[in-house]
Amino acid sequence: MASPKRTLIRCGHLVTMDGAIGTRRNWELLYVGDRIEAIAERVDQPWDDVIDASGMIVMPGLVNMHLHTFQAGFRAIGSEWLAPDYFRNFYGNAATRFGPEDNYLGTLFGALNQLNNGVTTLADYCHNVRTLEQAERSVDALVDAGIRAVFIHGDGLREPALPGALPARRLHPRERVEALQRSRFATPGRVTLALGIAGPHWADWEASLANVRLARDLGLIASSHVTRPHAAAIVPDGYDRLAAMGLLGPDHNLVHCNHLTADELGRLLDAGCTVTATTTNEFHDYPSDSALRKVMDRGHRPSLGVDVEAMVSGDLWREMQTALLFARNEGLRHGRPDAMIPVKTALGWVTAAGAQALMMEGAIGVLKPGAKADIVLLRAGDLNLFPVHDPVFSIVEQAHAGNVDTVIVDGVTRKRDGRLLVEAGWLSRLGERLRQSVARLAHESGLALPGPAQP
Repeated sequence: MASPKRTLIRCGHLVTMDGAIGTRRNWELLYVGDRIEAIAERVDQPWDDVIDASGMIVMPGLVNMHLHTFQAGFRAIGSEWLAPDYFRNFYGNAATRFGPEDNYLGTLFGALNQLNNGVTTLADYCHNVRTLEQAERSVDALVDAGIRAVFIHGDGLREPALPGALPARRLHPRERVEALQRSRFATPGRVTLALGIAGPHWADWEASLANVRLARDLGLIASSHVTRPHAAAIVPDGYDRLAAMGLLGPDHNLVHCNHLTADELGRLLDAGCTVTATTTNEFHDYPSDSALRKVMDRGHRPSLGVDVEAMVSGDLWREMQTALLFARNEGLRHGRPDAMIPVKTALGWVTAAGAQALMMEGAIGVLKPGAKADIVLLRAGDLNLFPVHDPVFSIVEQAHAGNVDTVIVDGVTRKRDGRLLVEAGWLSRLGERLRQSVARLAHESGLALPGPAQP
């Protein structure tokens, strides 16, 4: 068996997000196979290949903690929608008409876009699964894209439903999940499995309890949408009841939480849950502040996700910048002495906090010996970044997806010299199939796709 390849990166700026190593200038990083072996001013070990990143910022790959990736073919169609429009037009209508190949195509293009943007780990919240084949094809897309991913299996609506008319009896299908464990997840890989469950905001008590217990029984992380004020939840005290029963902990990720009071959220954080904010989409959809500050006030770190590309950009750099601006502005509006949140804190939201929420802390979202070789290189000479004085400031306040030169996932180079390493003809053929898929789904659901006015 051949020895794993040893690759040395000669860094210009090195941002590790590791407390012991910190941020360095002109240091070197060696990764062997899928793991980082050494980081030092001069690595005194043999290497097979070298990457000259002397003109670049070397940093951990980003972690996008919440994306409904299958929706990528419908990007921007809901730019002028509000939440009821999304439920009426897409989730409660068009999404119910997706088949296995529709899921595959949307997920593939969504995941490739994340890779292209510098995301090396994606929490794919696929709440549009009605059959085992549809789940398997969604997983196939993540594998084919080459991204590290957590496939968050969600049970989809069986038929179109209007806002306010979604079923409350939403039991997660154990048989399908167990079959998925026996098929696509029979052996460990870069894509792992979690459950996207209907919790007390969206399901009755019996279903909520059964869904959380299912995740625990199968040893899987669970994630649930928390998007309603207390009085509007199907089971208003449901999360408190689950916490009191010991069924909530670090294996449960709560998404949004924007309507929760500080006390409500605090009790869930104290139980060990993690919280993911999707600030841009929450601004778009809800008349409420993001939960970012409430999470931080309890001494916890929020993670960030993009959520719905039908309505907002899939760019996690933009999401990070928006979230930081919001959290700072909220502090200013309330005269808080801690209004100026440090820039490095925001970078932690899309690296270490995501790793923690996925129970991969120390393996991803950080560059240090023993961590996975999930690495992103930004061109420090690009006009929007040059000159780089503090690379963390430049990453958070100035960078965008266009600065991403190289993306390495699990030691495999997926993007180099600003180009994804995929065969152009293959991508073009699949792109045409995606367009056909979207046109058919829009026609079947009566959804008018936006476009220029016709003469």
